Amino acid sequence: MAWNRLLACLLALLGTASLAVRAADVRIMALGDSITGSPGCWRALLWRKLQQNNIKNTKFVGTLPAQGCGFTYDGANEGHGGILATGIVSGKQLPPWLSQTHPDIVMMHLGTNDVWNNKNATEILASFTTMVGWMRDSKKTIKILVAQIIPMKPSNCAECGDRVVALNKAIPDWAAGQNSTESTVTVVDCWTGFDATKDARDGVHPNDSGNQKMADCWYEPLVRAIKSS
Repeated sequence: MAWNRLLACLLALLGTASLAVRAADVRIMALGDSITGSPGCWRALLWRKLQQNNIKNTKFVGTLPAQGCGFTYDGANEGHGGILATGIVSGKQLPPWLSQTHPDIVMMHLGTNDVWNNKNATEILASFTTMVGWMRDSKKTIKILVAQIIPMKPSNCAECGDRVVALNKAIPDWAAGQNSTESTVTVVDCWTGFDATKDARDGVHPNDSGNQKMADCWYEPLVRAIKSS
């Protein structure tokens, strides 16, 4: 009887350890500008959708806290208002964010402010390339999700819409050149179906319908990345 009880205890401990291994959190960084972080409620909707579908082994990471979106959610992020991809690179801002947060997956929606500041697709993608290198320096098997960004129609930039089209058109070929078996680069289409007039409150930042569309565009690619991490 004593041996049976001991064996039962050992099996229980092993089972608990196995469960802990299986349930290890996948660390996810949402990297972007104010569309991602101010308040970026698409991230809250995305987190809730993961929870509702029993995908709970996640930890969203970043040096910035969650902002109010009407319910409690795991909302740490790197959504810095006004930031440019080219500025992140020139200021070498990403490496310390990575070293503080250790993501397994990076979700990147960047380029809006670059476009607004008349940076062309070549300049923006060169900055993306540098950032991919930094991410892989942080973790050689990191998974990178790169958005074809949402449309923009600000009142003070008539050319911005076409510049976004040019950037988004160039992203798939760039991503194919950056992709590797060890560290995948996946394009996420957040452009299709998003209306800058109906789904943005100011032609740039998502409103309620826009936040839902952004959560939906990220969901499937993120789930695949989580399950393969």
